Amino acid sequence: MKAIVQDAYGSTDLLELRDIDRPVPGDDEVLVEVRAAGVGPEVWHLMTGRPYVARVALGLRKPKNPVRGWDGAGRVEAVGAKVTDFKPGDEVFGNCDGSFAEYACAKAARLALKPAGLSFEQAAALPVSGMTALQALSGKARPRPGQSVLVIGASGGVGAYAVQLATMYGAEVTGVCGPTGADFVRSQGATHVIDYTREEITDGPHRYDVIVDNAGLRPLPLLRRALTPRGTLVIVGGEGGTGFFGGMSRGLRAVLLSPFIAQNLRNLISVSRREDLLTLKDLAEKGSITPPIDRTYPLAEAPAAIRHLENDHPRGKLVVTI
Repeated sequence: MKAIVQDAYGSTDLLELRDIDRPVPGDDEVLVEVRAAGVGPEVWHLMTGRPYVARVALGLRKPKNPVRGWDGAGRVEAVGAKVTDFKPGDEVFGNCDGSFAEYACAKAARLALKPAGLSFEQAAALPVSGMTALQALSGKARPRPGQSVLVIGASGGVGAYAVQLATMYGAEVTGVCGPTGADFVRSQGATHVIDYTREEITDGPHRYDVIVDNAGLRPLPLLRRALTPRGTLVIVGGEGGTGFFGGMSRGLRAVLLSPFIAQNLRNLISVSRREDLLTLKDLAEKGSITPPIDRTYPLAEAPAAIRHLENDHPRGKLVVTI
């Protein structure tokens, strides 16, 4: 099969389209004929091996799995001996490690049937970013009708879903993005837009009940000043920061401080769960959320898709088609 492969951590220059052996599913795995794969920050982290602390799981000196890609959608080709939830021919979506390939293996527990009415491209844009936004706006962070929500990084994949979900919950949503993303963010449901090149989130008098921070650049004290006295901050992922810890140190400081103050400070590292995939499937089938796709690339141009993610500001998700 054809796949996008890298032998060492580094830049997109190390990515190659090669012919390699088709993977064989384990007892609890599904072999998926991949039709489309999502491109998000997680792919960049897998490619670069940064922050370095992540290499404990990814592979210390080189990637354990040399094939790039993390989420996708396609048809079931074969199932492992212990898999009873799927059968060959089923159309599925979810987390597939190595999805920039014609075939990829995935844990059955990390897949669900593809939402009816969505294309493979739309379904591939849903798992990682959709689950991250869903988990960010869960528990104490789930806004009530009439509350105010600020989404930082609102024009990206996670941010766009967060805007859609918060709007669905009945919140008044303000999105933070660059000057070219305002119309897109409003189209996702935001009532107000802050252009971060012209103003800061604390410039006005308004304070927010929930802040979802996808950008990873603002200091914790500044974020807290934008919160209501008992508001909730969710720091998503570990963007920015140093090479070793990335932005994870900022999230750790937030978690350590939270028990001593009235504000609720959370750090979210998204975890793949089938129950969340099923929730997203239901919301997509009802039309409550719509996967926002900026651009698609053929498999051979996957490195260009990652460079677009690195250097530009995609509106929504990028998708690789196979």
